[in-house]
Amino acid sequence: MAEFTLPPNSVVKQGKTFRAASGATNIKRFIVYRYDPDSGDNPRIDTYEVDLDSCGPMVLDALLKIKGEMDSTLSLRRSCREGICGSCSMNIDGENTLACTKAIDEIKGDVKVYPLPHQSVVKDLVTDLTNFYAQYASVEPWMKTESPTPPDRERLQSKEDRAKLDGLYECILCACCSTSCPSYWWNSDRYLGPAALLNAYRWIIDSRDEATGERLDALEDPFKLYRCHTIMNCAKVCPKGLNPSKAIAETKKLLVKRRL
Repeated sequence: MAEFTLPPNSVVKQGKTFRAASGATNIKRFIVYRYDPDSGDNPRIDTYEVDLDSCGPMVLDALLKIKGEMDSTLSLRRSCREGICGSCSMNIDGENTLACTKAIDEIKGDVKVYPLPHQSVVKDLVTDLTNFYAQYASVEPWMKTESPTPPDRERLQSKEDRAKLDGLYECILCACCSTSCPSYWWNSDRYLGPAALLNAYRWIIDSRDEATGERLDALEDPFKLYRCHTIMNCAKVCPKGLNPSKAIAETKKLLVKRRL
């Protein structure tokens, strides 16, 4: 029988415990993944007891309280705190989401916070999204036209055509969808993933864009598009309520339709 052994530094160890201040009565425990590849140490799980009476309502509030008052070495991304920028995406309570829109009181028991799955960890809760952004850039997410730009007005479209973009343009590139997709886990070097494909479809379906054929040609590949198996994890975790699986399916339909 074959035996498989994990590398020694892949074993996650128990880390430190940071107690809440004396006298705190409304305490919530946050179990946070910690890892610094440059240190040579194994990943560890640190435990923080947070006094909710002196903390904001969202998980991001607690993480910032931890970093500001308990452990300044904790690393995480964050920016807008309004669910718009996508910076604070991470795995909270077993699901990819935004820390700024995940309410602490939605979580029963300890709050378990990990980085986005199946991504190289830069440090702690910060993952390397270089490949993710490169895939987004590869779909050329901008309007491509050949006809001259109208000299006296914008490029117009009907209300019906504009409505087709709803559920597409709202993507904030948080990577929650792609990093929740098993197909992306195993084929991220060739499969573009839900986020990039949703954005590709956003331009394919835009009535003002004049490169539909070119865009479809670029996606007609066994891996770029067709690794999607409609598992629907992407739609489940999207913090904006978008459905990348539907966009991917519609793109496949357009590829078939043009051959008929």
